[in-house]
Amino acid sequence: MRIFKGIAASEGLAKGKALVHHHASMAAEKQHILSDGVAGELEKFRTALASAKRLLEEHNTTDIAKDSREILETHMLMLEDPEYIQQIEDYIRTNLVCSQWAVDSVTSNMVNLLEATGDELLRERAVDFRDVSLHLIDAIKGKGERRMEHLDEDVVLIADILMPSEIFSMDKTHILGISLDGGGRASHVAILVRAFNIPTVLATNGASKTVTDGEEVIVDGIYGEVFIRPDHTVSQMLDERFNLWQEHEVELHKMVELPTTTTDGHSMLLKANIQTTSEMEAAKACGASGIGLFRSEFLFMESLENPSEERQFAVYRQVLEAMAPKPVTIRTIDIGGDKMVSGLGIDEKNPILGWRAVRFCLSRKDIFTVQLRALLRASVYGKLQIMFPMISGVEELNAVLHLLEHVKDECRRESIPFDPDVKVGTMIEVPSAALCADILAKKVDFFSIGTNDLIQYTIAVDRGNEKIAYLYQPFHPGVLRSIRMIIQMAHQNQIPVSLCGEMASDPLCSVLLAGMGLDELSMGSQSLLQVRKILRSVSYEEAKSLADHVLGMDSYLTITTYIREWMHDRFDHFTTI
Repeated sequence: MRIFKGIAASEGLAKGKALVHHHASMAAEKQHILSDGVAGELEKFRTALASAKRLLEEHNTTDIAKDSREILETHMLMLEDPEYIQQIEDYIRTNLVCSQWAVDSVTSNMVNLLEATGDELLRERAVDFRDVSLHLIDAIKGKGERRMEHLDEDVVLIADILMPSEIFSMDKTHILGISLDGGGRASHVAILVRAFNIPTVLATNGASKTVTDGEEVIVDGIYGEVFIRPDHTVSQMLDERFNLWQEHEVELHKMVELPTTTTDGHSMLLKANIQTTSEMEAAKACGASGIGLFRSEFLFMESLENPSEERQFAVYRQVLEAMAPKPVTIRTIDIGGDKMVSGLGIDEKNPILGWRAVRFCLSRKDIFTVQLRALLRASVYGKLQIMFPMISGVEELNAVLHLLEHVKDECRRESIPFDPDVKVGTMIEVPSAALCADILAKKVDFFSIGTNDLIQYTIAVDRGNEKIAYLYQPFHPGVLRSIRMIIQMAHQNQIPVSLCGEMASDPLCSVLLAGMGLDELSMGSQSLLQVRKILRSVSYEEAKSLADHVLGMDSYLTITTYIREWMHDRFDHFTTI
């Protein structure tokens, strides 16, 4: 028996015979052509475009989930992107190469740019471009789809990687579960397997190399484990685990319509973090009290050119109308660092400490004012809150507030309606901002603590550096004391404070954060019901007592151990995994 630990991407357990799939890379032919062959290669490319679009349209049926349809539509938009098409055609003309070579080269350049950012979501966008290019290369070669569409029996698919298109086209009625060597929870593959309710484990690091077709395997999408050739004892244990998980899920779904109120009556708001409009349905389905963080930069990352004012306005309006009357907090462009956008001239040796977020916006007012106009125009369609990222001190905050007032004056002169009372807040994610929280609080309507950056800047640890990953500790006393100080400064100035970093979605952190006095937590929708269940199971006095006790400790190791044991004594194993 072999056991592989990975990432639980889609919950459930699957047991059956293995079907092993190793993804053969589609090698593009690389041939030079004469100038009189350009027209023929352009025609091959355009015919392939039409063929690839038809294949996507075949999958876009009325009975597929909204998230799945939006992935298909994303691929369709890529195939219709005029800049992508133009670059490929220009590559054929300029370099006198065949259409396959041009598709592969142009796409590879885009993929390399996206993968170099180190951002998980952008790496998955790179997968989408690669998937689309393989469609095109298939079509140019005159080959059929890369698919596993006809299966005669139920199987558990064990693969190195899968493209989103392969999941659409595979015979899902016979796919009991999936194990992939790579991938991440934010990938389109992960979104699709959840949409199709296929138990899946990602990032198993080589499980596909240790199994052959027909061998018995178990995929545990709850704990993120894959068992190759399991023995009888393990099979019995997993059956018991599955029954417990089903009971846990039933309990969670009871939380959807309930408020987040502790046993002694203290209320908190739980909101959702989103980066695309496709995530709004999930936010509403879990009973979110609003959107606590809409990452607007993904509008810029998903396109080869900056989104226009009209495009931004349409998206912001869509989100506000969908969530009304609940509030929606939209963070202004937070690019740079590990979130790169091509064509904006951001190329730095130390981007995490460089020209990013509000620093970029104040330098590129042409881009920033367009976004502010779109936000103000959308504000009449719901309850908008505007939030500025990476504010380091009062000078930057004054500058962005002044620019916002200037854009408001423009709108008034042009008779453009907007909400004059739209709330404005700032993220606190830089130590200097934390130390000046009392000053900043006098100028804004709310704070939101961004713990992802606050942790790395406080401890001076690059969260993307594997060599020092062990130092990235949310329970570091310096981090916890900073959070408590920010909360105290906000409340002394009568403004609410939220927390929207990954700590908010970690069940182990939930009681501690509530006890520290936060007014709101904002997290991925998939975590919200779990956190609500926890907070409804404890008293606020218990939470404050836990926070007071932990904040007196001197080591993140001691704090982590204490909190894990405290939670384990009160909640089931699925809460403390």
